[in-house]
Amino acid sequence: MISEARIAQRAGWAVAVGGGLPMGARRMAERLVEDGATALISFGLAGGLDPSIEAGALILPRAVLMQNRSFVCDPALFQDLEQEASPVDRVLAGEAVVARASEKASLWQQHGAAAVDLESGVVAEVAAARGVPFAVLRAICDPAWRDLPRAAVEALDETGRVRPMKMAGILARHPLDILGLIALGRDAARARRSLIRGAERLGRLAPRHADLGLSLGL
Repeated sequence: MISEARIAQRAGWAVAVGGGLPMGARRMAERLVEDGATALISFGLAGGLDPSIEAGALILPRAVLMQNRSFVCDPALFQDLEQEASPVDRVLAGEAVVARASEKASLWQQHGAAAVDLESGVVAEVAAARGVPFAVLRAICDPAWRDLPRAAVEALDETGRVRPMKMAGILARHPLDILGLIALGRDAARARRSLIRGAERLGRLAPRHADLGLSLGL
């Protein structure tokens, strides 16, 4: 998440890091609006659910599914961002990291959502409640067929930083996880390159969206 924030700050917008959890994302999105943001973008990484989408793909959903609600992204923001990203019908608002490929397959069959992340749903909800437009711009970090290694999920703190001792303990108990971490690292590098392109596009939107706010997280 720290890496995502640095990428987004290149666009020159107000950036708030939600900590990768819905509660933090809600708090930061509300703060952005209170500080004067007139639009919100949920920007960062996502887990793939559609098996046809590769790691590193930059996606731009038309809507966010959250429980039994569907929040439609702002058409003007969607059009502004469409040149740099692949449009998809929807993404799913998750409540916890979806780590297993079998879980991803089940969610894909159930919802038809291209990807899942933990922040876009509450950002959409805050935008709807506050009457401001929103959009989602996310890069796929782990494709639908990949299981996330334990260390990738369990060793992060609430700010998105790696806890070295926690990581070392997990790898000591599960040494083969290092292979999964290496593969995930390659995919994450591709996703970050895609986010950089997205940030450059956001930078070009400045004359039209001077008070845009970005909510960052996993």
